[in-house]
Amino acid sequence: MAGRALDGVRVIDLTQALSGPFCTSLLADQGADVVKIESPRGDMLRHTGPFGEDDTARVYGGVFGNANRNKRSVVLDLKVPEARDALLRLIDEADVLVENFSNGVMERLGLGYDELAARNPRLVYTSIRGFGDARGGASPYAHWPAFDIVAQAMGGLMSITGQDADHRVRVGSGIGDTVPAIFAAFGTVTALLEARVSGKGQYVDVAMVDAVLAVSEVVVNTYSHTRTAPEPIGNQLRGFAPFDVVPAQDGEVTLGAPHNPQWAKLCTVMGRPELITDERFDTDDKRWINREPLYEIVTAWTSSHTVAELIELLGGIVPLGPIFTAEDIFADPHFAAREMLPTVEQPGTGRDIEVTGVVPKLSRTPGDVRHRAPLLGEHTVEVLRAAGLDEAALTALETAGGTVIQEGVLS
Repeated sequence: MAGRALDGVRVIDLTQALSGPFCTSLLADQGADVVKIESPRGDMLRHTGPFGEDDTARVYGGVFGNANRNKRSVVLDLKVPEARDALLRLIDEADVLVENFSNGVMERLGLGYDELAARNPRLVYTSIRGFGDARGGASPYAHWPAFDIVAQAMGGLMSITGQDADHRVRVGSGIGDTVPAIFAAFGTVTALLEARVSGKGQYVDVAMVDAVLAVSEVVVNTYSHTRTAPEPIGNQLRGFAPFDVVPAQDGEVTLGAPHNPQWAKLCTVMGRPELITDERFDTDDKRWINREPLYEIVTAWTSSHTVAELIELLGGIVPLGPIFTAEDIFADPHFAAREMLPTVEQPGTGRDIEVTGVVPKLSRTPGDVRHRAPLLGEHTVEVLRAAGLDEAALTALETAGGTVIQEGVLS
């Protein structure tokens, strides 16, 4: 069996909620040994649903399970000196540390970058915070806590999302967490590659609002060129037409044919070849300027067909797609062929559940979802023994309140 791209990389995961765990799950999917350090009460996300009706144990919900697959869990109360010492032993042999505590917390615990880099100079130290760390630029909001909705709002995405300027909305998924996580994983792997050459680690600083801004290209591109702030325009994209959700007899589909080659193909299928050279619509810019009469023509045609008919007529010819619900996605052959819904055991239910699959498909060293998320402290004994702690040291650590030895317990 082929190896994985990050086999042999040890990651100490000091994260909770979604942004940090999602970042480290991407590393774990590619083979990194991710050791998740949790307090005795566990990651706050363990207690968040969804839970199946048959899940009476409720050791963790769907969001935690998806973001923490392929990891091992160790319980350490870092306020206890013995636990901090055990963590330092793990860090000394690690390649990466990822954390998403509020500014200053790691320093107060004696686990700041400067202290750890002095112990382990090759350590890549990645942090994800709402407004970043001073090392990457001192934000006036550095002390503000942040959630996904704050990142979406202050990163500009909410300013362009919604039906109009009076109805701005948050994007439905937690991309204010997951997009920063993707940037953090990219930065971490980039720093790891450089460390293989230089032998030195470095600090990787990701601000959630920065990451959201980076994918809100409409905000930057429009304002930088025109000094006007773009506003929400529903499902359209400024400067592109047709590019929208359009009606069918029995539902809706998404349609994009904003450039001349696509527009010509659409006109041909509609049986309206004269529109290709119509002076109102013969350039990309004119189609946007004259979008109201354009959409009247296009939607009158799409409304005369069912969704299935539109897929048959336009699928593979111009960009078009139905709006899939979760039920549709779970039944669609694309996601099965791409292994985007692998299953893992859900503790306490006796059944397997689907999680999201690995997106980048590496041909020689493919990543994979190998096992479920860990129970709280499931691997404490295993990991700490491997780090050199004997039975007496483990007992002393537990007696001091630095850990809870509950390996394999569904509670």
